[in-house]
Amino acid sequence: MGKLVSTIFVTLDGVYQAPGGPQEDTRGGFEHGGWSFVYGDDDFGRFVTEVFERPAAFLLGRRTYDIFSSYWPKVTDPDNLIAARLNTLPKFVASATLTDPGWAHTSVLGGDLAKEVTALKERTDGELQVHGSGALVQSLLALDLVDTLHLATFPVVLGSGLRLFKEGARPTKFRHTDGRVTSGGVSIQTYDLAGRPDYGEYTLPENA
Repeated sequence: MGKLVSTIFVTLDGVYQAPGGPQEDTRGGFEHGGWSFVYGDDDFGRFVTEVFERPAAFLLGRRTYDIFSSYWPKVTDPDNLIAARLNTLPKFVASATLTDPGWAHTSVLGGDLAKEVTALKERTDGELQVHGSGALVQSLLALDLVDTLHLATFPVVLGSGLRLFKEGARPTKFRHTDGRVTSGGVSIQTYDLAGRPDYGEYTLPENA
């Protein structure tokens, strides 16, 4: 049984849109693309390398797949770990419109997301990694299909853009399992999903 692991970048105000470049995702007139670039120091690079040492397969949303497939197949350096993993391991794209993926080792999941991802986890031996793919991650969280979330929070507020945890998100409890802060101030925290939230109430002592 595989473990579905999501790695996603967000701002302090929860925006996940277009971390990698100005033209990556301009939906809604978004003008802040590329906000993560200046924080890509050695500390952050080590974290990314650690993540890409562990995948057995990848699950991507359509937009992230298009971004990745336009770049990574061109990187042929055998010593580039990220390119080696992405270009050779199985990739699955959740899409109702993609019919003929050109990137090698790519399959399309176009049916019932819950059933297809559950089946994919069952036949995966190791980590099934989701990178970016914010809308897909929202759907997977709502279905309780995410096992581990690497949440990299960058020290910047944008004030607009698509947010990961928006109004109507499924109430979910997480268990913190690891964490670090890079020299550039990026807070990288790892959480395992732990069911529904617990609730209580603060009360004053009787003699207060």
